Amino acid sequence: AVVAKLKKKGAELFGEIQNYENAYKLCYVRGPEGIILELAEQIK
Repeated sequence: AVVAKLKKKGAELFGEIQNYENAYKLCYVRGPEGIILELAEQIK
């Protein structure tokens, strides 16, 4: 949901959404100005 909202604002997913040790979902997003951010979501 967050990645979809960011894409509407010009961001692009950098790579794929990864599952880290069944504890987190991780991904990188490149914003319209070229800045790369890492997003993390804890899996419950």
